[in-house]
Amino acid sequence: MSKLPLQNKFLDLSDYGRPIARLIANALKETSVTPIHVTIAFIISGLLGIYFITVGNFVLAAIFLILKSILDAADGELARIKNTPSYVGRYLDSIADIVLNFIILLTIWHITSGSLILSFLAFLGIQLQGTLYNYYYVILRNRWNGDTTSRIIEKGIPKAFEGENQKTVNIYFGLYTFLYGLFDRLIYQLDSTAPDATNFPNWFMSWLSTFGLGFQLLIISILLVLKLEVIIIPFFVGYTLMIPVFILIRKSLS
Repeated sequence: MSKLPLQNKFLDLSDYGRPIARLIANALKETSVTPIHVTIAFIISGLLGIYFITVGNFVLAAIFLILKSILDAADGELARIKNTPSYVGRYLDSIADIVLNFIILLTIWHITSGSLILSFLAFLGIQLQGTLYNYYYVILRNRWNGDTTSRIIEKGIPKAFEGENQKTVNIYFGLYTFLYGLFDRLIYQLDSTAPDATNFPNWFMSWLSTFGLGFQLLIISILLVLKLEVIIIPFFVGYTLMIPVFILIRKSLS
């Protein structure tokens, strides 16, 4: 199942793992495996990728990082197939992503003996890139009756879905806002009129999807396999400069 109706879909360069993710979700739909189980699997895959970076086996590191990206898509697919939307699952997914991103960049800093400050800037850049992409994408998903588990502005604790515990939702929402609140607020301030915009061309969203986490992991994996690990951190610092460019383009399209 798609996050957007067919007529509103665009080529998502960060979502290359979706076909395999659908196969995984369909294979699990009649089992007792839940989307959160799949989220835990992608956390394990990400940690294995990090381990193989530390020991210098960059091919296996790339394999597990790409697998992490695929499983990251599979948990949402399984939730849609089983019709079990979950705020706990949505927030756990995002919390796991930001923690793994931080550890991945810290590990790359360690093996390259690079600048810790530059590594921190790369982490901030990756998060801001992903936040901008998700911001515009969620606007589309909400507008066209697609997946609405994610909200345009994560403000106020949501009411738990059936089968969820409200206290658990509260805890995960608190963790999410602690980790992502600054990024969400900054991107919203940079483009507060986006929710009212009427024009998000497919070509623009496809280009913007290079900010998506899946594409970021693909770039990291390719550079690792090519033994260009020293380029990873400077690349993401530099690519962050595209944020104001995308925002200016978006505003010019309205």
